[in-house]
Amino acid sequence: MRVSREQAAANRRRIVTEASRLFREKGYDGVAVADLMKSAGLTHGGFYGHFESKEALMAETCASSGDIRTKWERLTAKRQQPPFQVLVEQYLSRRHRDQPGHGCLFAALSVDTARQAPEVRHAYTGTFRKFADMIADWLPGRRANRRRRALATASSLVGALVLSRAVDDPELSAEILDAVRQQLLGTTASTTPASSGKPAKE
Repeated sequence: MRVSREQAAANRRRIVTEASRLFREKGYDGVAVADLMKSAGLTHGGFYGHFESKEALMAETCASSGDIRTKWERLTAKRQQPPFQVLVEQYLSRRHRDQPGHGCLFAALSVDTARQAPEVRHAYTGTFRKFADMIADWLPGRRANRRRRALATASSLVGALVLSRAVDDPELSAEILDAVRQQLLGTTASTTPASSGKPAKE
């Protein structure tokens, strides 16, 4: 039976959504095309009707994370707090740490991406630029200085989340999140434990 354009587009979105989750949870090499398609509820053979290769899908999952600003602005609009504060608190939350499949592309796949094809790294880089630009827009001061601070902030956020997931000591993991959150927000955050709130998925 021939699939309509609308259904084909829906199937493609389903593949990208499921791949984004699985790649974040298991890494690129930990997800076989057959297993991905089964998880998406589609046939293995249908994959190549949507993508030329697994690498093409990997690149698209990186690019599909590029609408970061809209996702974070939607989240910050629900809270009576400055956007930068919401970003830091939600990004460095225990919930984000414990749900990599629904969290940040950068914290889950940076090391994997460094070993991938140029098309994957290019898509990843474009999304990271948008993330850094968003942070820069939310910081005070001159634009040139904000960019450097934004890059440092993005690196701190991602690094802290990676380390908090890697260590096997729950107290140390929480301490890493709290320490970096306090460093980024200042001493006013020192009495507030790491949030358990839901981060926007990148």
